[in-house]
Amino acid sequence: MTKSYSYPLDLSWSTEEITSVLSFLNLIEKAYESKVEAARLLEGYKKYKNVVSSKSQEKQIDREFEKVSGYSVYRAVQAAKSKEKGFISLGN
Repeated sequence: MTKSYSYPLDLSWSTEEITSVLSFLNLIEKAYESKVEAARLLEGYKKYKNVVSSKSQEKQIDREFEKVSGYSVYRAVQAAKSKEKGFISLGN
């Protein structure tokens, strides 16, 4: 799939925070497009939650990201939490 969408970012975030969020969203893409290590995705999620601490903002970003990419942050994180070890792949 050709990625031609913009990421839901908050311009008030620092460069480091934007990098953390982008790295996490890239892991979500990888979970759908190939496979990703569950522990790595969960580690990325921890860093992401340091930036996006409120549930409402997390849900908003998930909705926006799913709208433009078709990939659900929530479903990927739930799959990683249930697996914990090994790889997850959510693609068809």
